[in-house]
Amino acid sequence: MNRTLQDRLVKELRLAGIDSMEAGNAFLPGFMVDYNGRFAIVPARSDDLHRPVNLAPDRLKEILCKREQRYVGSQLTFSFERKRIMLEESDVTRGLAGRYVETYAYADGRLDVRWKGHSLPYKTFDKDQRVTHAAITENKRLGDVLSYIKERQEQPSKPVVMTNSEMNGYVRRAHGPGRRKDFTNDPAVIERHKAALAKRDAAE
Repeated sequence: MNRTLQDRLVKELRLAGIDSMEAGNAFLPGFMVDYNGRFAIVPARSDDLHRPVNLAPDRLKEILCKREQRYVGSQLTFSFERKRIMLEESDVTRGLAGRYVETYAYADGRLDVRWKGHSLPYKTFDKDQRVTHAAITENKRLGDVLSYIKERQEQPSKPVVMTNSEMNGYVRRAHGPGRRKDFTNDPAVIERHKAALAKRDAAE
């Protein structure tokens, strides 16, 4: 149906001289009546055969969310969508360094971090936010994470300078085996050449 409507409707709009959104909206009711009159098919059964959803709303949200696995570092932290997630220290999270936890990203923007089905409390740090020395000194518990973020922020980004050939798609290739070596810049060859020239000048 999508291909039929995308093709037929566009042509019908063009033939009707539709050139604005208002005119298109006014044209659609008549087009739908004509389209249904030509292509509609009477169903074999008129009753609604949709099956009811036998799931709790919370369970349905978990099915439709985005689930991923994230590696937990030695500081009980991991990265998620340009954010640094730090798990709150507890008897459970102390043993998660070097392991993978599951993240549940819901459609409403919530993020749930779980380990074997249990939700884990955490704090979020945006990598784009600036971190000051005062923030690091004020909170010793977060010192390692904040120091890491500040170190990454202070790293200068090296500009990439490309030649005209590289911008045009040129890729430099290494010399293959059997290629002759260029001796014109060899210091020993240059010295021998100078000595030969001096000997020739002396003979003249």
